Amino acid sequence: MNIELKKFGTTLASRQSGKEAFLAFSPTLNVIKDDEMIIVDFDGVNTFTPGWGDEFLRQLHNKFGARLILKSTDNPSAKATITIIEQTNNMKFQIQ
Repeated sequence: MNIELKKFGTTLASRQSGKEAFLAFSPTLNVIKDDEMIIVDFDGVNTFTPGWGDEFLRQLHNKFGARLILKSTDNPSAKATITIIEQTNNMKFQIQ
């Protein structure tokens, strides 16, 4: 499954909206097959903050673990946010 974050907006900026986005998207996640990879795409996102990212990406990581892959991005706010989430939660995302 590919998750295009731009579907949630181009400015993903608050913890509350990240939480709401994850909750709204959760029914879709419940039908993912056990062997299906989850790929998160940052293309089209201008701003990606740690609060939003923590509420969305950390939840995906908790649910899917090694099946979660983040697409490589040149977006500086996405890169910084991914690093902050990894350091804060003592976790590592797969980036391809």
